Amino acid sequence: QVQLVESGGGLVQAGDSLRISCAASGRTFSSNAMGWFRQAPGKEREFVATISSGGTTYYADSVKGRFTISRDNAKNTVYLQMNSLKPEDTAVYYCAADRRPNYHYFVIREDEYVYWGQGTQVTVSS
Repeated sequence: QVQLVESGGGLVQAGDSLRISCAASGRTFSSNAMGWFRQAPGKEREFVATISSGGTTYYADSVKGRFTISRDNAKNTVYLQMNSLKPEDTAVYYCAADRRPNYHYFVIREDEYVYWGQGTQVTVSS
């Protein structure tokens, strides 16, 4: 049984930082791309960041320069470090895993991911 569990969300002030985590269990994803998505009320879920099995990263323009995705394969965990948070970053953040090993393209489409966590709420007050 594969599970992705996000944690670390909460209420922060604008300009603050927060790191959220996604711990995977049931299988190892060291060779798979991982991603973060987010969804605000009334809005579509949007891509945030992705990291390949080789450690290359890609970010949405809205978070580039502020967010950093990383992974710890020994812990089967992916992280999203969020700095300079803005109220518009308020959303439920979801982590996801691709099932294709050593895929050499950035995975930014939702339908390319097959494993999803239940999300963690990040609220940024002004």
